[in-house]
Amino acid sequence: MTKFIFVTGGVVSSLGKGITVASIGRMLKSRGLTVSVLKLDPYLNVDPGTMSPYQHGEVFVTIDGSETDLDLGHYERFIDVELTELSNVTAGQIYSEVISNERAGQYLGGTIQTVPHVTNLIKDRVLRLAEKSQADVVVVEVGGTVGDIEGQPFIEAIRQVRNVVGSEDTYYIHVTLLPYLGATGELKTKPTQHSVHTLRGMGIQPNAILCRADQTVNESERQKISLYCDVAANAVISLPTLASVYEVPLHLEAEGLGDILTEELDLPKIKPDLDSWRAVVRVDEEERAEIDIALVGKYVELQDSYLSVVEALRHAALHNDRKINIHWIAAEDVETAGADQLLGSAHGIIVPGGFGKRGLEGMIATARYARSAGVPYLGLCLGMQIMVIEYARNELGISDATSLEIDPKAENPVIAFMPGQEKLHSTGGTMRLGAYPCVLKRGTRVHDAYGQETVHERHRHRYEFNNEYRIQLEEAGLIASGTSPDGSLVEVTEVFGHPFMVGSQFHPEFASRPERPHPLFNEFIKVSRGILREGGQHDLFEEEGS
Repeated sequence: MTKFIFVTGGVVSSLGKGITVASIGRMLKSRGLTVSVLKLDPYLNVDPGTMSPYQHGEVFVTIDGSETDLDLGHYERFIDVELTELSNVTAGQIYSEVISNERAGQYLGGTIQTVPHVTNLIKDRVLRLAEKSQADVVVVEVGGTVGDIEGQPFIEAIRQVRNVVGSEDTYYIHVTLLPYLGATGELKTKPTQHSVHTLRGMGIQPNAILCRADQTVNESERQKISLYCDVAANAVISLPTLASVYEVPLHLEAEGLGDILTEELDLPKIKPDLDSWRAVVRVDEEERAEIDIALVGKYVELQDSYLSVVEALRHAALHNDRKINIHWIAAEDVETAGADQLLGSAHGIIVPGGFGKRGLEGMIATARYARSAGVPYLGLCLGMQIMVIEYARNELGISDATSLEIDPKAENPVIAFMPGQEKLHSTGGTMRLGAYPCVLKRGTRVHDAYGQETVHERHRHRYEFNNEYRIQLEEAGLIASGTSPDGSLVEVTEVFGHPFMVGSQFHPEFASRPERPHPLFNEFIKVSRGILREGGQHDLFEEEGS
């Protein structure tokens, strides 16, 4: 019988519920349990695929092609699982299904109401994940904050789940903020009391409260929360802001949450094995030489737009004994200030994905700089397309080479529509999405990095390398080092003779893990650490030991 853990948030949003859920999943997995995770998002969008990165940060793509909330990235990285569309449910999906069912006559003329029709569908999605995954434990995060109008049907639904599966198989955790008042020098528990009061008014008594603060919550404050919120004292847990999010599973384990969950849900009493995770955190805390990586993108003002890219860089740096130092550079600034000035100190350059015309000329200038200066370059999705455009312009002499995304009437579109998408006007879920196989060419940098011939990587794009220019580009030194199995789609390109200039049409960042960095990121950092920029010098001790 699957056990269910429900995690809600109180007082304010952005408290780190996603990291908390991911950490709980890691703790349970370390006990030999199988875990699946579900994010319930109360917004009315069907999925985040059409939302601005400034609104919602990164769109995380699952192996089956679902465009999901960035928290699923946390879940996958921490728990080391591959999730599917079943792990992200939005209010938009639920209401669309309710209306579709009503139009199809499935409710037999009945009056459609939030309870039971909307809440029943939410419950069904929770229970469906448990049935399909056959996980020992399903951890469910409810997005937003208790008290939000749009979140009320979701709170009601998770309350009802307790009556379906039994109270002995459900556990409710409330993550809340304890604000610090400088004038009095104390953390205030009253907002938490009010938040729990609201939650109890909706029929849910939390079994545990995780107290977020920038400092440790002391015993007296925890006792006060225990008393006023009717939660066992040992289940009121301090969760201060830590140096790294990867410390959270170790902290919660040390605070006893793992043992509490094991006891309350009658799970097997197995000693947790967090040694490999502890090793990652230990390396992360050590002093290491820094490596400067320039990230040139369209949405750098909100760094969550590139969350998986940042984490993948961090994983690779850990495994290459380096501390990553990311320079966030807006592509439009490269257009005005010049690549030499903004990129001169970078040991490596990464150009991530994006959509639309803005900043593309700055990215093209970035690719040209990386190629001519011999600076390692990793282009992801759009970043690969930029690499192709730059090479066509400056090596083939096709000065008007571009993408149909930039100029729909272009005479030399080296990046064009995927076959069959030329007349597609809808934007939601219409791209090439999910994991596809890629065959790597032997003797290439990419093949050496992966150490295998066929890989499966996740995609999210509408435009492709135009094969009409493939022979010309390859003869000029831009190699198609990875293709679809039938050879019709170019998946990876690299510049022959360059230290590392690789572009992938797919998004390798989604598959990176703290204990297992992605091969492309790992090789990128490995090469970048050997690059000597102006004013730098090699580590003599490292050279002697190599």
